[in-house]
Amino acid sequence: MQQRVSLITLAVADMDVAAAFYEALGWARVDSPDGVIAFDLIGQTLGLYPKAALAEELGLDTAQISGFSGITLAHNVADKAEVASLLAQAKAAGGRIVKPAQDVFWGGHHGYFTDMDGHIWEVAHNPFSPLGPNGEFRWLGY
Repeated sequence: MQQRVSLITLAVADMDVAAAFYEALGWARVDSPDGVIAFDLIGQTLGLYPKAALAEELGLDTAQISGFSGITLAHNVADKAEVASLLAQAKAAGGRIVKPAQDVFWGGHHGYFTDMDGHIWEVAHNPFSPLGPNGEFRWLGY
């Protein structure tokens, strides 16, 4: 298996509400088949899929794919000030701030928000991992 994540699928209760949230963050949809809303990212795609349909596909009860699962999604930024700005943008779009922007013991700066379905996003500035020329993140910055 190659070291990459191609598609991140988020189970959502209301496709239109979820799509509007990500569009309010400045993301643009790409053409996708009915039943899926897709946003191309740098090197991956984020897909929104109805929670009930994903549960059925997996053979699980809908309640089994709800709530925080121990996974967070991270969006790294080039500048420390961008963290608070993006958290404010997420809040204005209807998200909930879990942890406000603050310095971190390891020397970075971050905060957390949830989308409408409780998926937790970290917004982080890591001075030890500068972003590449196209905004791509690499652990050591290269």
